[in-house]
Amino acid sequence: MITINDKELGLTLKAVDSKDKLNELVLKEHGSTTLIESEKTIYFYIKDDCCVKGLIKVLAPFFKTNKYDINIDVNSFTKKFKNEEKAFKAVVETTLFETHKQISMKKEDCKCKNYNFIFESKFNDLYEESSTKLEFVNFARDLQDLPPNIGTSIELAKRIEEKAKTVDNVKLTIFDKKQIQNMEMGLLLGVNAGSYVDPRVVVLEYTGDPKAKKVALVGKGITFDSGGYNLKPSNYLDDMKFDMSGAAITLSTVMALAKRKAKCNVVAVGLFTDNRIGGNATLTESVIKSMNGMTVEINNTDAEGRLVLADGITYAVRNQKADRVITVATLTGAIVIALGKWFTGVFTKSDDFFNDFSNASDNSLEPIWRQPLICDHLEAMKCSKIADLTNSEPGREAGSSTAAAFLDSFAEGKEYLHLDIAATADADHRGRAPMLKTMFELLK
Repeated sequence: MITINDKELGLTLKAVDSKDKLNELVLKEHGSTTLIESEKTIYFYIKDDCCVKGLIKVLAPFFKTNKYDINIDVNSFTKKFKNEEKAFKAVVETTLFETHKQISMKKEDCKCKNYNFIFESKFNDLYEESSTKLEFVNFARDLQDLPPNIGTSIELAKRIEEKAKTVDNVKLTIFDKKQIQNMEMGLLLGVNAGSYVDPRVVVLEYTGDPKAKKVALVGKGITFDSGGYNLKPSNYLDDMKFDMSGAAITLSTVMALAKRKAKCNVVAVGLFTDNRIGGNATLTESVIKSMNGMTVEINNTDAEGRLVLADGITYAVRNQKADRVITVATLTGAIVIALGKWFTGVFTKSDDFFNDFSNASDNSLEPIWRQPLICDHLEAMKCSKIADLTNSEPGREAGSSTAAAFLDSFAEGKEYLHLDIAATADADHRGRAPMLKTMFELLK
């Protein structure tokens, strides 16, 4: 349980550094903690040149292993940094993230500890904002963590619908298979063809400022990715339940913005299906017509995420009249090789759009790295002898960039930005809902 300025818990976590007069028992190593029982205080030592991101790095493991109910003296942390607001967000949001009770189906479940934040009244509004963001970060993580036999397209749509009912001023639309067929979302249906579970397209709209540019957040919602007939080997099937992360994140972002009554105009489109083999599954080298009329040769059924996103982009641009489009997806293994677990890859041709997003990333403390997106990348996706595009160019060159170029070709000239979260969506078999905070910062 989380409380604010209650001061009822037995121990207090307090930040200290070399400038403080310290008990000689306090360990003076960065990130170390010392419990002085007589003072009812856990001293958290921070090195003098610590940055805010460095603070998050040492705070996270503390909360993962903490065994006590504690007050958190947030003021003692913020005063150690020039940018007190960033430090405040780092402490509060790290606490709310790491102490969230994650989904567990074990017979004996662990009990959560109690935390009480102590901070000055000037941070009240910032706390409410951080609390709202983390409510929906943690909701998205819970969706991510569902086992694939439970977290089907139908069940995820149902849970999102239930959550959306708790938020004012959001419009929810859920399209079933028949309606998806009527919209001629051929690429989404092609991915779903081998499944006995029908697809769903979940749309959440929020208009906090009707005069603002309309931004569409389009999320990949592959509830489990077997690879289709280009079947993944066993070791690559691990964590494929997280292939729906983009859709969970985009839809949760809209609910967070609505709850904060943000001055923006935003719609999220989550495209949910699994990718299975079966008697009706799409065969390699099939040609499918997309919602916007372009044909795509399916040279790799395991390159399915870009297919569902392409139809989602078309829906956002044509049906929702979006001015800007952001796609979020666990899209390519290539981005894992390029950036590892440390950055989300960002692709856009628009410098202005990237600069806006980069500033939001800096404020949200979520690291990103811009990747190239040039005309040659799209040319590589036009190699099919029989269709307008291939969904998987031959070879292994710039796989993340060619995938982003494929998606950009469906944006119909609108400002477009793609986030490849394949390396950052999850860690240690748990969802992390990256980029939700950044998109919130961008749009709020």
